[in-house]
Amino acid sequence: MTITSLRDVSNAKRLVVKIGSALLVNDGQPARSWLDALTLDLKDLRENGTEIILVSSGAIALGAARLGLPNGGRASLADAQAAASVGQVALAQLWAGALDRHGLIAAQMLVTLDDLEDRRRYLNASATLERLMETGAVPVVNENDSVATEEIRFGDNDRLAARVAQAAGADAVLLLSDVDGLYDRDPSADGAQLIELVEGVTPEIIAMASEGSSSGLGSGGMKAKLQAARIAERAGIMLAIINGIEQRPIHTVRLTGRGTIFVPVRADNARKSWLGGRLAPEGVLSVDEGCVAALGKGASLLAAGLIEVAGEFERGALVSLHGPKGERLGQGLVEYSAAECRAILGLSQGDQEAKLGYAPRAAVVHRDHMVRA
Repeated sequence: MTITSLRDVSNAKRLVVKIGSALLVNDGQPARSWLDALTLDLKDLRENGTEIILVSSGAIALGAARLGLPNGGRASLADAQAAASVGQVALAQLWAGALDRHGLIAAQMLVTLDDLEDRRRYLNASATLERLMETGAVPVVNENDSVATEEIRFGDNDRLAARVAQAAGADAVLLLSDVDGLYDRDPSADGAQLIELVEGVTPEIIAMASEGSSSGLGSGGMKAKLQAARIAERAGIMLAIINGIEQRPIHTVRLTGRGTIFVPVRADNARKSWLGGRLAPEGVLSVDEGCVAALGKGASLLAAGLIEVAGEFERGALVSLHGPKGERLGQGLVEYSAAECRAILGLSQGDQEAKLGYAPRAAVVHRDHMVRA
């Protein structure tokens, strides 16, 4: 279903709602009255026929307050992991109580980056979400920060929400933020204008984003939200940023329509949307101008077009594809190890067997296992 106005968000059949730490936690304490009002919004959506999945931040902030950790629990990785371990219990209890008061059943689901990067585990997560939807429960998803490391993590729940929407087959994502949406410059600057509709996340749109989270509690920011929008649009999913600060934010946006809505301009198949949404390439393959042109026409990446290989990886790894000036072209699953890629770099098909010691494969990255940026 195509949704082009925030007034029509209740038309979504399956909706992912992401809630940031700054909205849910005030000075280390749950914002209970705000949460109760939001849960009333969720109840209204459910009664209208919309299935709800929540992606909720707040575990680290809640746990840090209980443990008395500095900097909201983010002074170190060890502090964040400890805070999350305590806070996840508190967060689950908070949502279970709030939803129960409105006749809804909460189901906790903690995931890591690997759970959605690995294809088999991604499909398992998808099946779990589907079964929870069938039972009528409301999944409350969060990154498992108690075991996540600096290198292997989403790092923000905006991108996690988009990936969960892909896995769940949702048709819309709402990111509740502490701003009205995307502005054409810093929202505090004179003359800043809210961008209400975005049709495709272009480099010009990304240039409007600010890096940090204004609250200091979260780990996202507008840049992370635009990355989430790119993941969502690849799967044909509408994503919107709305102001969640006031009471009943979803009810309010259905009346005002105020926010930024990202209308998807493409819809890859299920496997390619998963592949395009993956966040942790293990290496970079750089190609020449001729290869850039060929890839633009839908060709596979051949060794003859390779000019540089960065990183260490094995066959089947996710790699990022770059042009000769460093421009990102896309990503895909590589058919050779990094050492093998270096051995056949720039070689034609006929010259590769002598280097490899076996008959070469059809491509370094086949077009069926590649997505454009």
